[in-house]
Amino acid sequence: MHYSLLPLFSFFIGIVVGLTGIGGASLITPMLIFIFQVPPSIAVSSDVVAATLMKFVGGFKHWQQQTLDVEVVKWLAFGSVPGSLCGVGILHYIKQTGELNLDHILLQLVGMMILFVTLLALAQLVILTFFPNLKLPELPKFDLTKKSGHVSAMSIGAILGCLVGLTSVSSGSLFALVLIAFFQLDARKLVGTDISQAAILLLFTSLGHLTLGTVDWSLVLPIWIGSVPGVLLGAKLCQLAPQRPLRFIIYTLLLMVSYKLVSPV
Repeated sequence: MHYSLLPLFSFFIGIVVGLTGIGGASLITPMLIFIFQVPPSIAVSSDVVAATLMKFVGGFKHWQQQTLDVEVVKWLAFGSVPGSLCGVGILHYIKQTGELNLDHILLQLVGMMILFVTLLALAQLVILTFFPNLKLPELPKFDLTKKSGHVSAMSIGAILGCLVGLTSVSSGSLFALVLIAFFQLDARKLVGTDISQAAILLLFTSLGHLTLGTVDWSLVLPIWIGSVPGVLLGAKLCQLAPQRPLRFIIYTLLLMVSYKLVSPV
């Protein structure tokens, strides 16, 4: 399919992201691979660069509004940035050795990441919908006033950052679950903290992917043109749309997409 339609598709994905908060990479990367027949290595790298601008615009807005936790962003970034560069380094190694098919590996990794994140999100949605009074055991909260809290935040940031560096997926989704589980942020600061840490993570991840030589600017620019206004429109519409049915539909779609990625025909 011709790239002239890419801004239109990106616009609709931007609306979905603005409406639901579901990560753009989980939708844009498969779109590039399946609809526009882009090789996975180019799709992942181009998506990372394209997502960076969107996250920075959102992160700056939340910083102005003071609706983020600066300490959480800082300590997660201390782990996630080197973690993401490690993930990019692994891609460099695979590409340079030439012994393994980078596109095939990325296809599998992206599919598994989307499947993992979607299953976690679906489980959370089902529990909130059908068992609202169910009390699950609380996970330990990371205390950022202590060194142990710093180490824990950097460690989990490094693991997730490496996965983002490899696949471009989950710079927001998995980190959002971590922010809820281990930092217990209130709703007012959750979104802003998630977007801000993702902006820092994706900036350095983008620099790493640029060194791979797999970023296609003829993909990045149309995605920017479509997704940024789409996100702004979706954010305005989010108060009108029923969130849970909409999320269930998107998660079901993502399950099918991830299966197609892991088991391509």
